[in-house]
Amino acid sequence: MKSVIALALVGSAAAFAPSTRGPVAPPKLMYVPCISTDDLPAPGSATSGVAGGLAICIAVDQKGAVYALGDKCPPVNQPLSFGKVNTDGTISDPVLGTKFSLKTGEVVSWCPSGLGLLVGGLFDPVGVPTYPVKAKGKVVEVQVDVNYKANFEANYWSGVLDAQGKANGKYY
Repeated sequence: MKSVIALALVGSAAAFAPSTRGPVAPPKLMYVPCISTDDLPAPGSATSGVAGGLAICIAVDQKGAVYALGDKCPPVNQPLSFGKVNTDGTISDPVLGTKFSLKTGEVVSWCPSGLGLLVGGLFDPVGVPTYPVKAKGKVVEVQVDVNYKANFEANYWSGVLDAQGKANGKYY
């Protein structure tokens, strides 16, 4: 009887264990459309877009140079596109005040504001990814790994209680 209970517990635990399938496809860098050139923000501001399934912040500095960065500010994932583009070549997190380099995405100043000092002190400084960007016709294109989203999601658990209803992640 004890062995039956032990097997039932192990079987139950295995059903809820995370999947470790690994990458679905190798990285593949491509320029993909993000926003229309008509939607480019005015110099000194930023907007958001999506490229290859990734949230992208498109920032324009005061001289008109265009930059593409990840749109999630560490440590609380506030959209970077809500931030302020500064004259010193940085963009500021709108909530905690962290400044990120427009060119490299590296942290220039980590959580300097009041709330930022509280929250930022709990985390190590982390930058944001940057992406090559170019205009092609009436579209702003960003170079991203088009397989990144699929590879990231490959590690999600998938099974009997899959959120989409089927063990293979497809809808009915």
